[in-house]
Formats: sequence, C-alpha cells, structure tokens
Amino acid sequence: MTDDESPQRPWGYYEVLADESDHKVKRMTIFPGGRLSLQRHQRRTEHWYVIQGQATATLGSETVRLSPGSSVDVPLRTVHRIENLSDAPFVYIEVHRGEYFGEDDIERFEDDYGRI
Repeated sequence: MTDDESPQRPWGYYEVLADESDHKVKRMTIFPGGRLSLQRHQRRTEHWYVIQGQATATLGSETVRLSPGSSVDVPLRTVHRIENLSDAPFVYIEVHRGEYFGEDDIERFEDDYGRI
C-alpha cells in the first residue's frame, strides 16, 4: 500500500467496507476540529449517511448541518467538504457510485494540510 492509498489522513482515517466495480463504501472518521479539503470529483457521486457526531457540510454554495441519521447526496462535479467543529469524532458512511473510485479523482480547491 502506498502513502496515497493509506486510510490514515491528517483529518482522520477511513476503512474500506466494499470495493466493487460499480460502487465503493467507506466508513469515515473525522477527528475533532478536522476537515476534509474543499474538493470535487469528475467520475463519481457520493452519498453520506451520518453514524455519530455533528458536522457541517459544504455542497456547492449551500451549508448543511449533519447529525446522526441524516444523509446527503453529493452530485457529480459538486464542490464539497465536511468539517467537524465538535470536540468528539464524526463518523459517517460514504458510498461512491460511478465509473472510477481512485483517490486521484480528487480535485482540491482548498486544503488545510498542504495537499493542493
């Protein structure tokens, strides 16, 4: 496994639950105060289902509060981000659908960890 494929990230970590030709499923954990890069994907959509914690999602120009039991769809090419502003871990299930699920399909616009 290369560094690009490692599930450990500066914002938290993930576990791949399924990796099939037509979908990929990850269990994502974001550390308190962590946030993913502001990004979009050209080749996949995402569906997020919240398991634990509170966070804020950016979807295009919209901001959405996330809590356990809530879900959100991220359409193809939509700029998005999740930010955990709480003092507890934020956990959600992320389902990818599309033609390609590689990490190199991430186009970053802003990143707190210097990955642009």
